Amino acid sequence: MKYRQLGNSELSVSEISLGSWLTYGVGVEKDKAEACIRQAFDEGINFIDTANVYGRGAAETSLGEALKDVERSSYMLATKLFFPMSDTDRGLSKEQVHKQIDASLKRLRTDYVDLYQCHRYDEETPLEETMEALTEVVKQGKARYIGFSNWQAPQIQAAIDLPEAAPFVSSQPQYSMLWRKPEAGVIPLCAENGIGQIVWSPLAQGVLTGKYKPGEEPPPDTRATSKDMNAFIGRLLKPDLLEAAQRLRPIADEAGLSMAQLALAWVLHEPNVSSAIIGASRPAQVTDNAAASGVELGSDVLAAIDEALAGVFVN
Repeated sequence: MKYRQLGNSELSVSEISLGSWLTYGVGVEKDKAEACIRQAFDEGINFIDTANVYGRGAAETSLGEALKDVERSSYMLATKLFFPMSDTDRGLSKEQVHKQIDASLKRLRTDYVDLYQCHRYDEETPLEETMEALTEVVKQGKARYIGFSNWQAPQIQAAIDLPEAAPFVSSQPQYSMLWRKPEAGVIPLCAENGIGQIVWSPLAQGVLTGKYKPGEEPPPDTRATSKDMNAFIGRLLKPDLLEAAQRLRPIADEAGLSMAQLALAWVLHEPNVSSAIIGASRPAQVTDNAAASGVELGSDVLAAIDEALAGVFVN
C-alpha cells in the first residue's frame, strides 16, 4: 500500500480507503463487516470513511464496535454531517455542528475524528456560521481537520476566502471513469489551495468491475440484488453503460489488472486525488481493490479507456 498526503494536512492516507455507505451496519452482516475491516488493516489501509446519516447512525455504531479494541493512533477516521438525523436535526448550523459531532463521537467510541466533513453545502445556513462552528470543533480537539463533500467551486472559494476559519484540507466528490465532472472546476481549485480529493464511487457502485453484464440478471449477493443497498444503482444499470464497461475488460487483461484495479488506478492517476474510497462486503474484494495502489497507467492505456467509454462518460 502506498500513501499520499491529504491536502495541506499532516495526514498520510492510504491510496485506497474503506467506506461504509450502504454497507456496515446496514446491508452487510456484522461478522462480514468486521472481517472486511480486519482485511483492510492487513492490506495497509489506514483510512476509514463514514457519515452520521449512513443507516441513521448504524454505520458509525458498527464501526465503533469493530474498532473499539484497535489502537486509535493506528488508523484515521472520517465522518460527515448534513443530512437529516431526525425531523428536526439536519444541516450545518452551529447548533447542529456541535450536536452532531458529539453524537458521532459517542457512536464511534472515540474522543476525536481525524476528518470532519460537510456532507453537502447548506443553502439555509450562512457559510460564516458553519465555518465558525467547524473551527471551534477543531480548536476543541474533536476533529483534527475539516473537509466537505460534493461542494461546487464557487462554494469552495467562498470558504477559502473567509478569514480566521480553519482551512479545509479535503474534498469528497463523486469521481470515476464514468463521472469526471470534478476535473472541470473542483480539482484545479482544490489543487491550488492545498485541498486533496477523497473520491467516492470510483467503481460506479460496482459497474466498473464488470460484474453486471448487459442483457443478464445481476449476480446474486451483489449490491444490485440487495434491498438494503440497491436504492441508487438503477441509474447505472443501463445497457449503454454496461456495454461500455465490458469494453474495458480486454484493456484490464492486457495491463494484467482486474477491472476494479483498472478503475481505481484511473482515479489515482489524478495527482490531486489522495485516496479512493471502496465499499466491500467480502475480504477478497478488499484485497483485490488494495492491489490497485501503486499501479501506474501508461498514456496508451489511458487513451484506450477514453476510447472504450466515449459517449458515455460525463465530464
